[in-house]
Amino acid sequence: MKRKLSAFAEDIPPYSGPKAARESHADLQHLSNIPKHIYSRPDLQILPGHRRFFRLPWLLPMLDVLPPASISLLKKWGLSIVLVLAKKHDKIVHVWDSITALTKLWHTQTHSFIFPSFEATILLEELEIMLGLPRYHRGEEIAISYTVEQINSWIILAKFASTKNDLRSMTSGMHIHLLPIAQWVVSQCKRKTGRYGAIAKAAAICICGIILFPAGDGTISFANLSIIDSISEGLTIGQAVLSYLYAGLSSAALGGPFYRSVIALELWMGMHI
Repeated sequence: MKRKLSAFAEDIPPYSGPKAARESHADLQHLSNIPKHIYSRPDLQILPGHRRFFRLPWLLPMLDVLPPASISLLKKWGLSIVLVLAKKHDKIVHVWDSITALTKLWHTQTHSFIFPSFEATILLEELEIMLGLPRYHRGEEIAISYTVEQINSWIILAKFASTKNDLRSMTSGMHIHLLPIAQWVVSQCKRKTGRYGAIAKAAAICICGIILFPAGDGTISFANLSIIDSISEGLTIGQAVLSYLYAGLSSAALGGPFYRSVIALELWMGMHI
């Protein structure tokens, strides 16, 4: 049942003029007012100093055996840059001190960086360009705002497993291990089964799980599995990638884990800072 706007009027404070608005905005910019924000805890060590991510011994062997037909599909789905980043993953060096300094400026409510004289945030359009993802175009909201049947992640995994034991080896709680999926890709390529579409989908799950939705220890969540799988259906995933980055920044700003979603952040830093 719809409610009239007047029903919420009592919850909306009256406008008190431009001076009060400026003061309210200034209060909002005070990161020290946010409970547990690392801005007010300078001694808190949330990220390591300067090191590479651990090397994934299964990633390059999987990428090296991908057939041209599967690589073409990955490029068609807009994963060309993600594929390149995956191939260079073990050579990427992250400067955690710079990332920590930037995270200290992250506002968990406005989802923006509060610099001394200006504010900045990571835009969806920027992220899509930097990562070469399929572009979301304004005006498509009606086309994507529809009800779909419930997504069953087990059906997605069943494409890469022949037995229930295989499915169990791929999962742990609400997370999915990427190693067994990569091993399935390698076995399919060596046997030359010709399942190029399925191979491309499995490879997409592995490379997107490492570059776009990293959860640590070579795993992704069930929710992110469904998001990655949808890219082969022509859907855009930039919004989900940006939300995951925002969530990681907000978590780190409060002293929690960063989800390791730093590659997109460093690309953005390279463009603007």
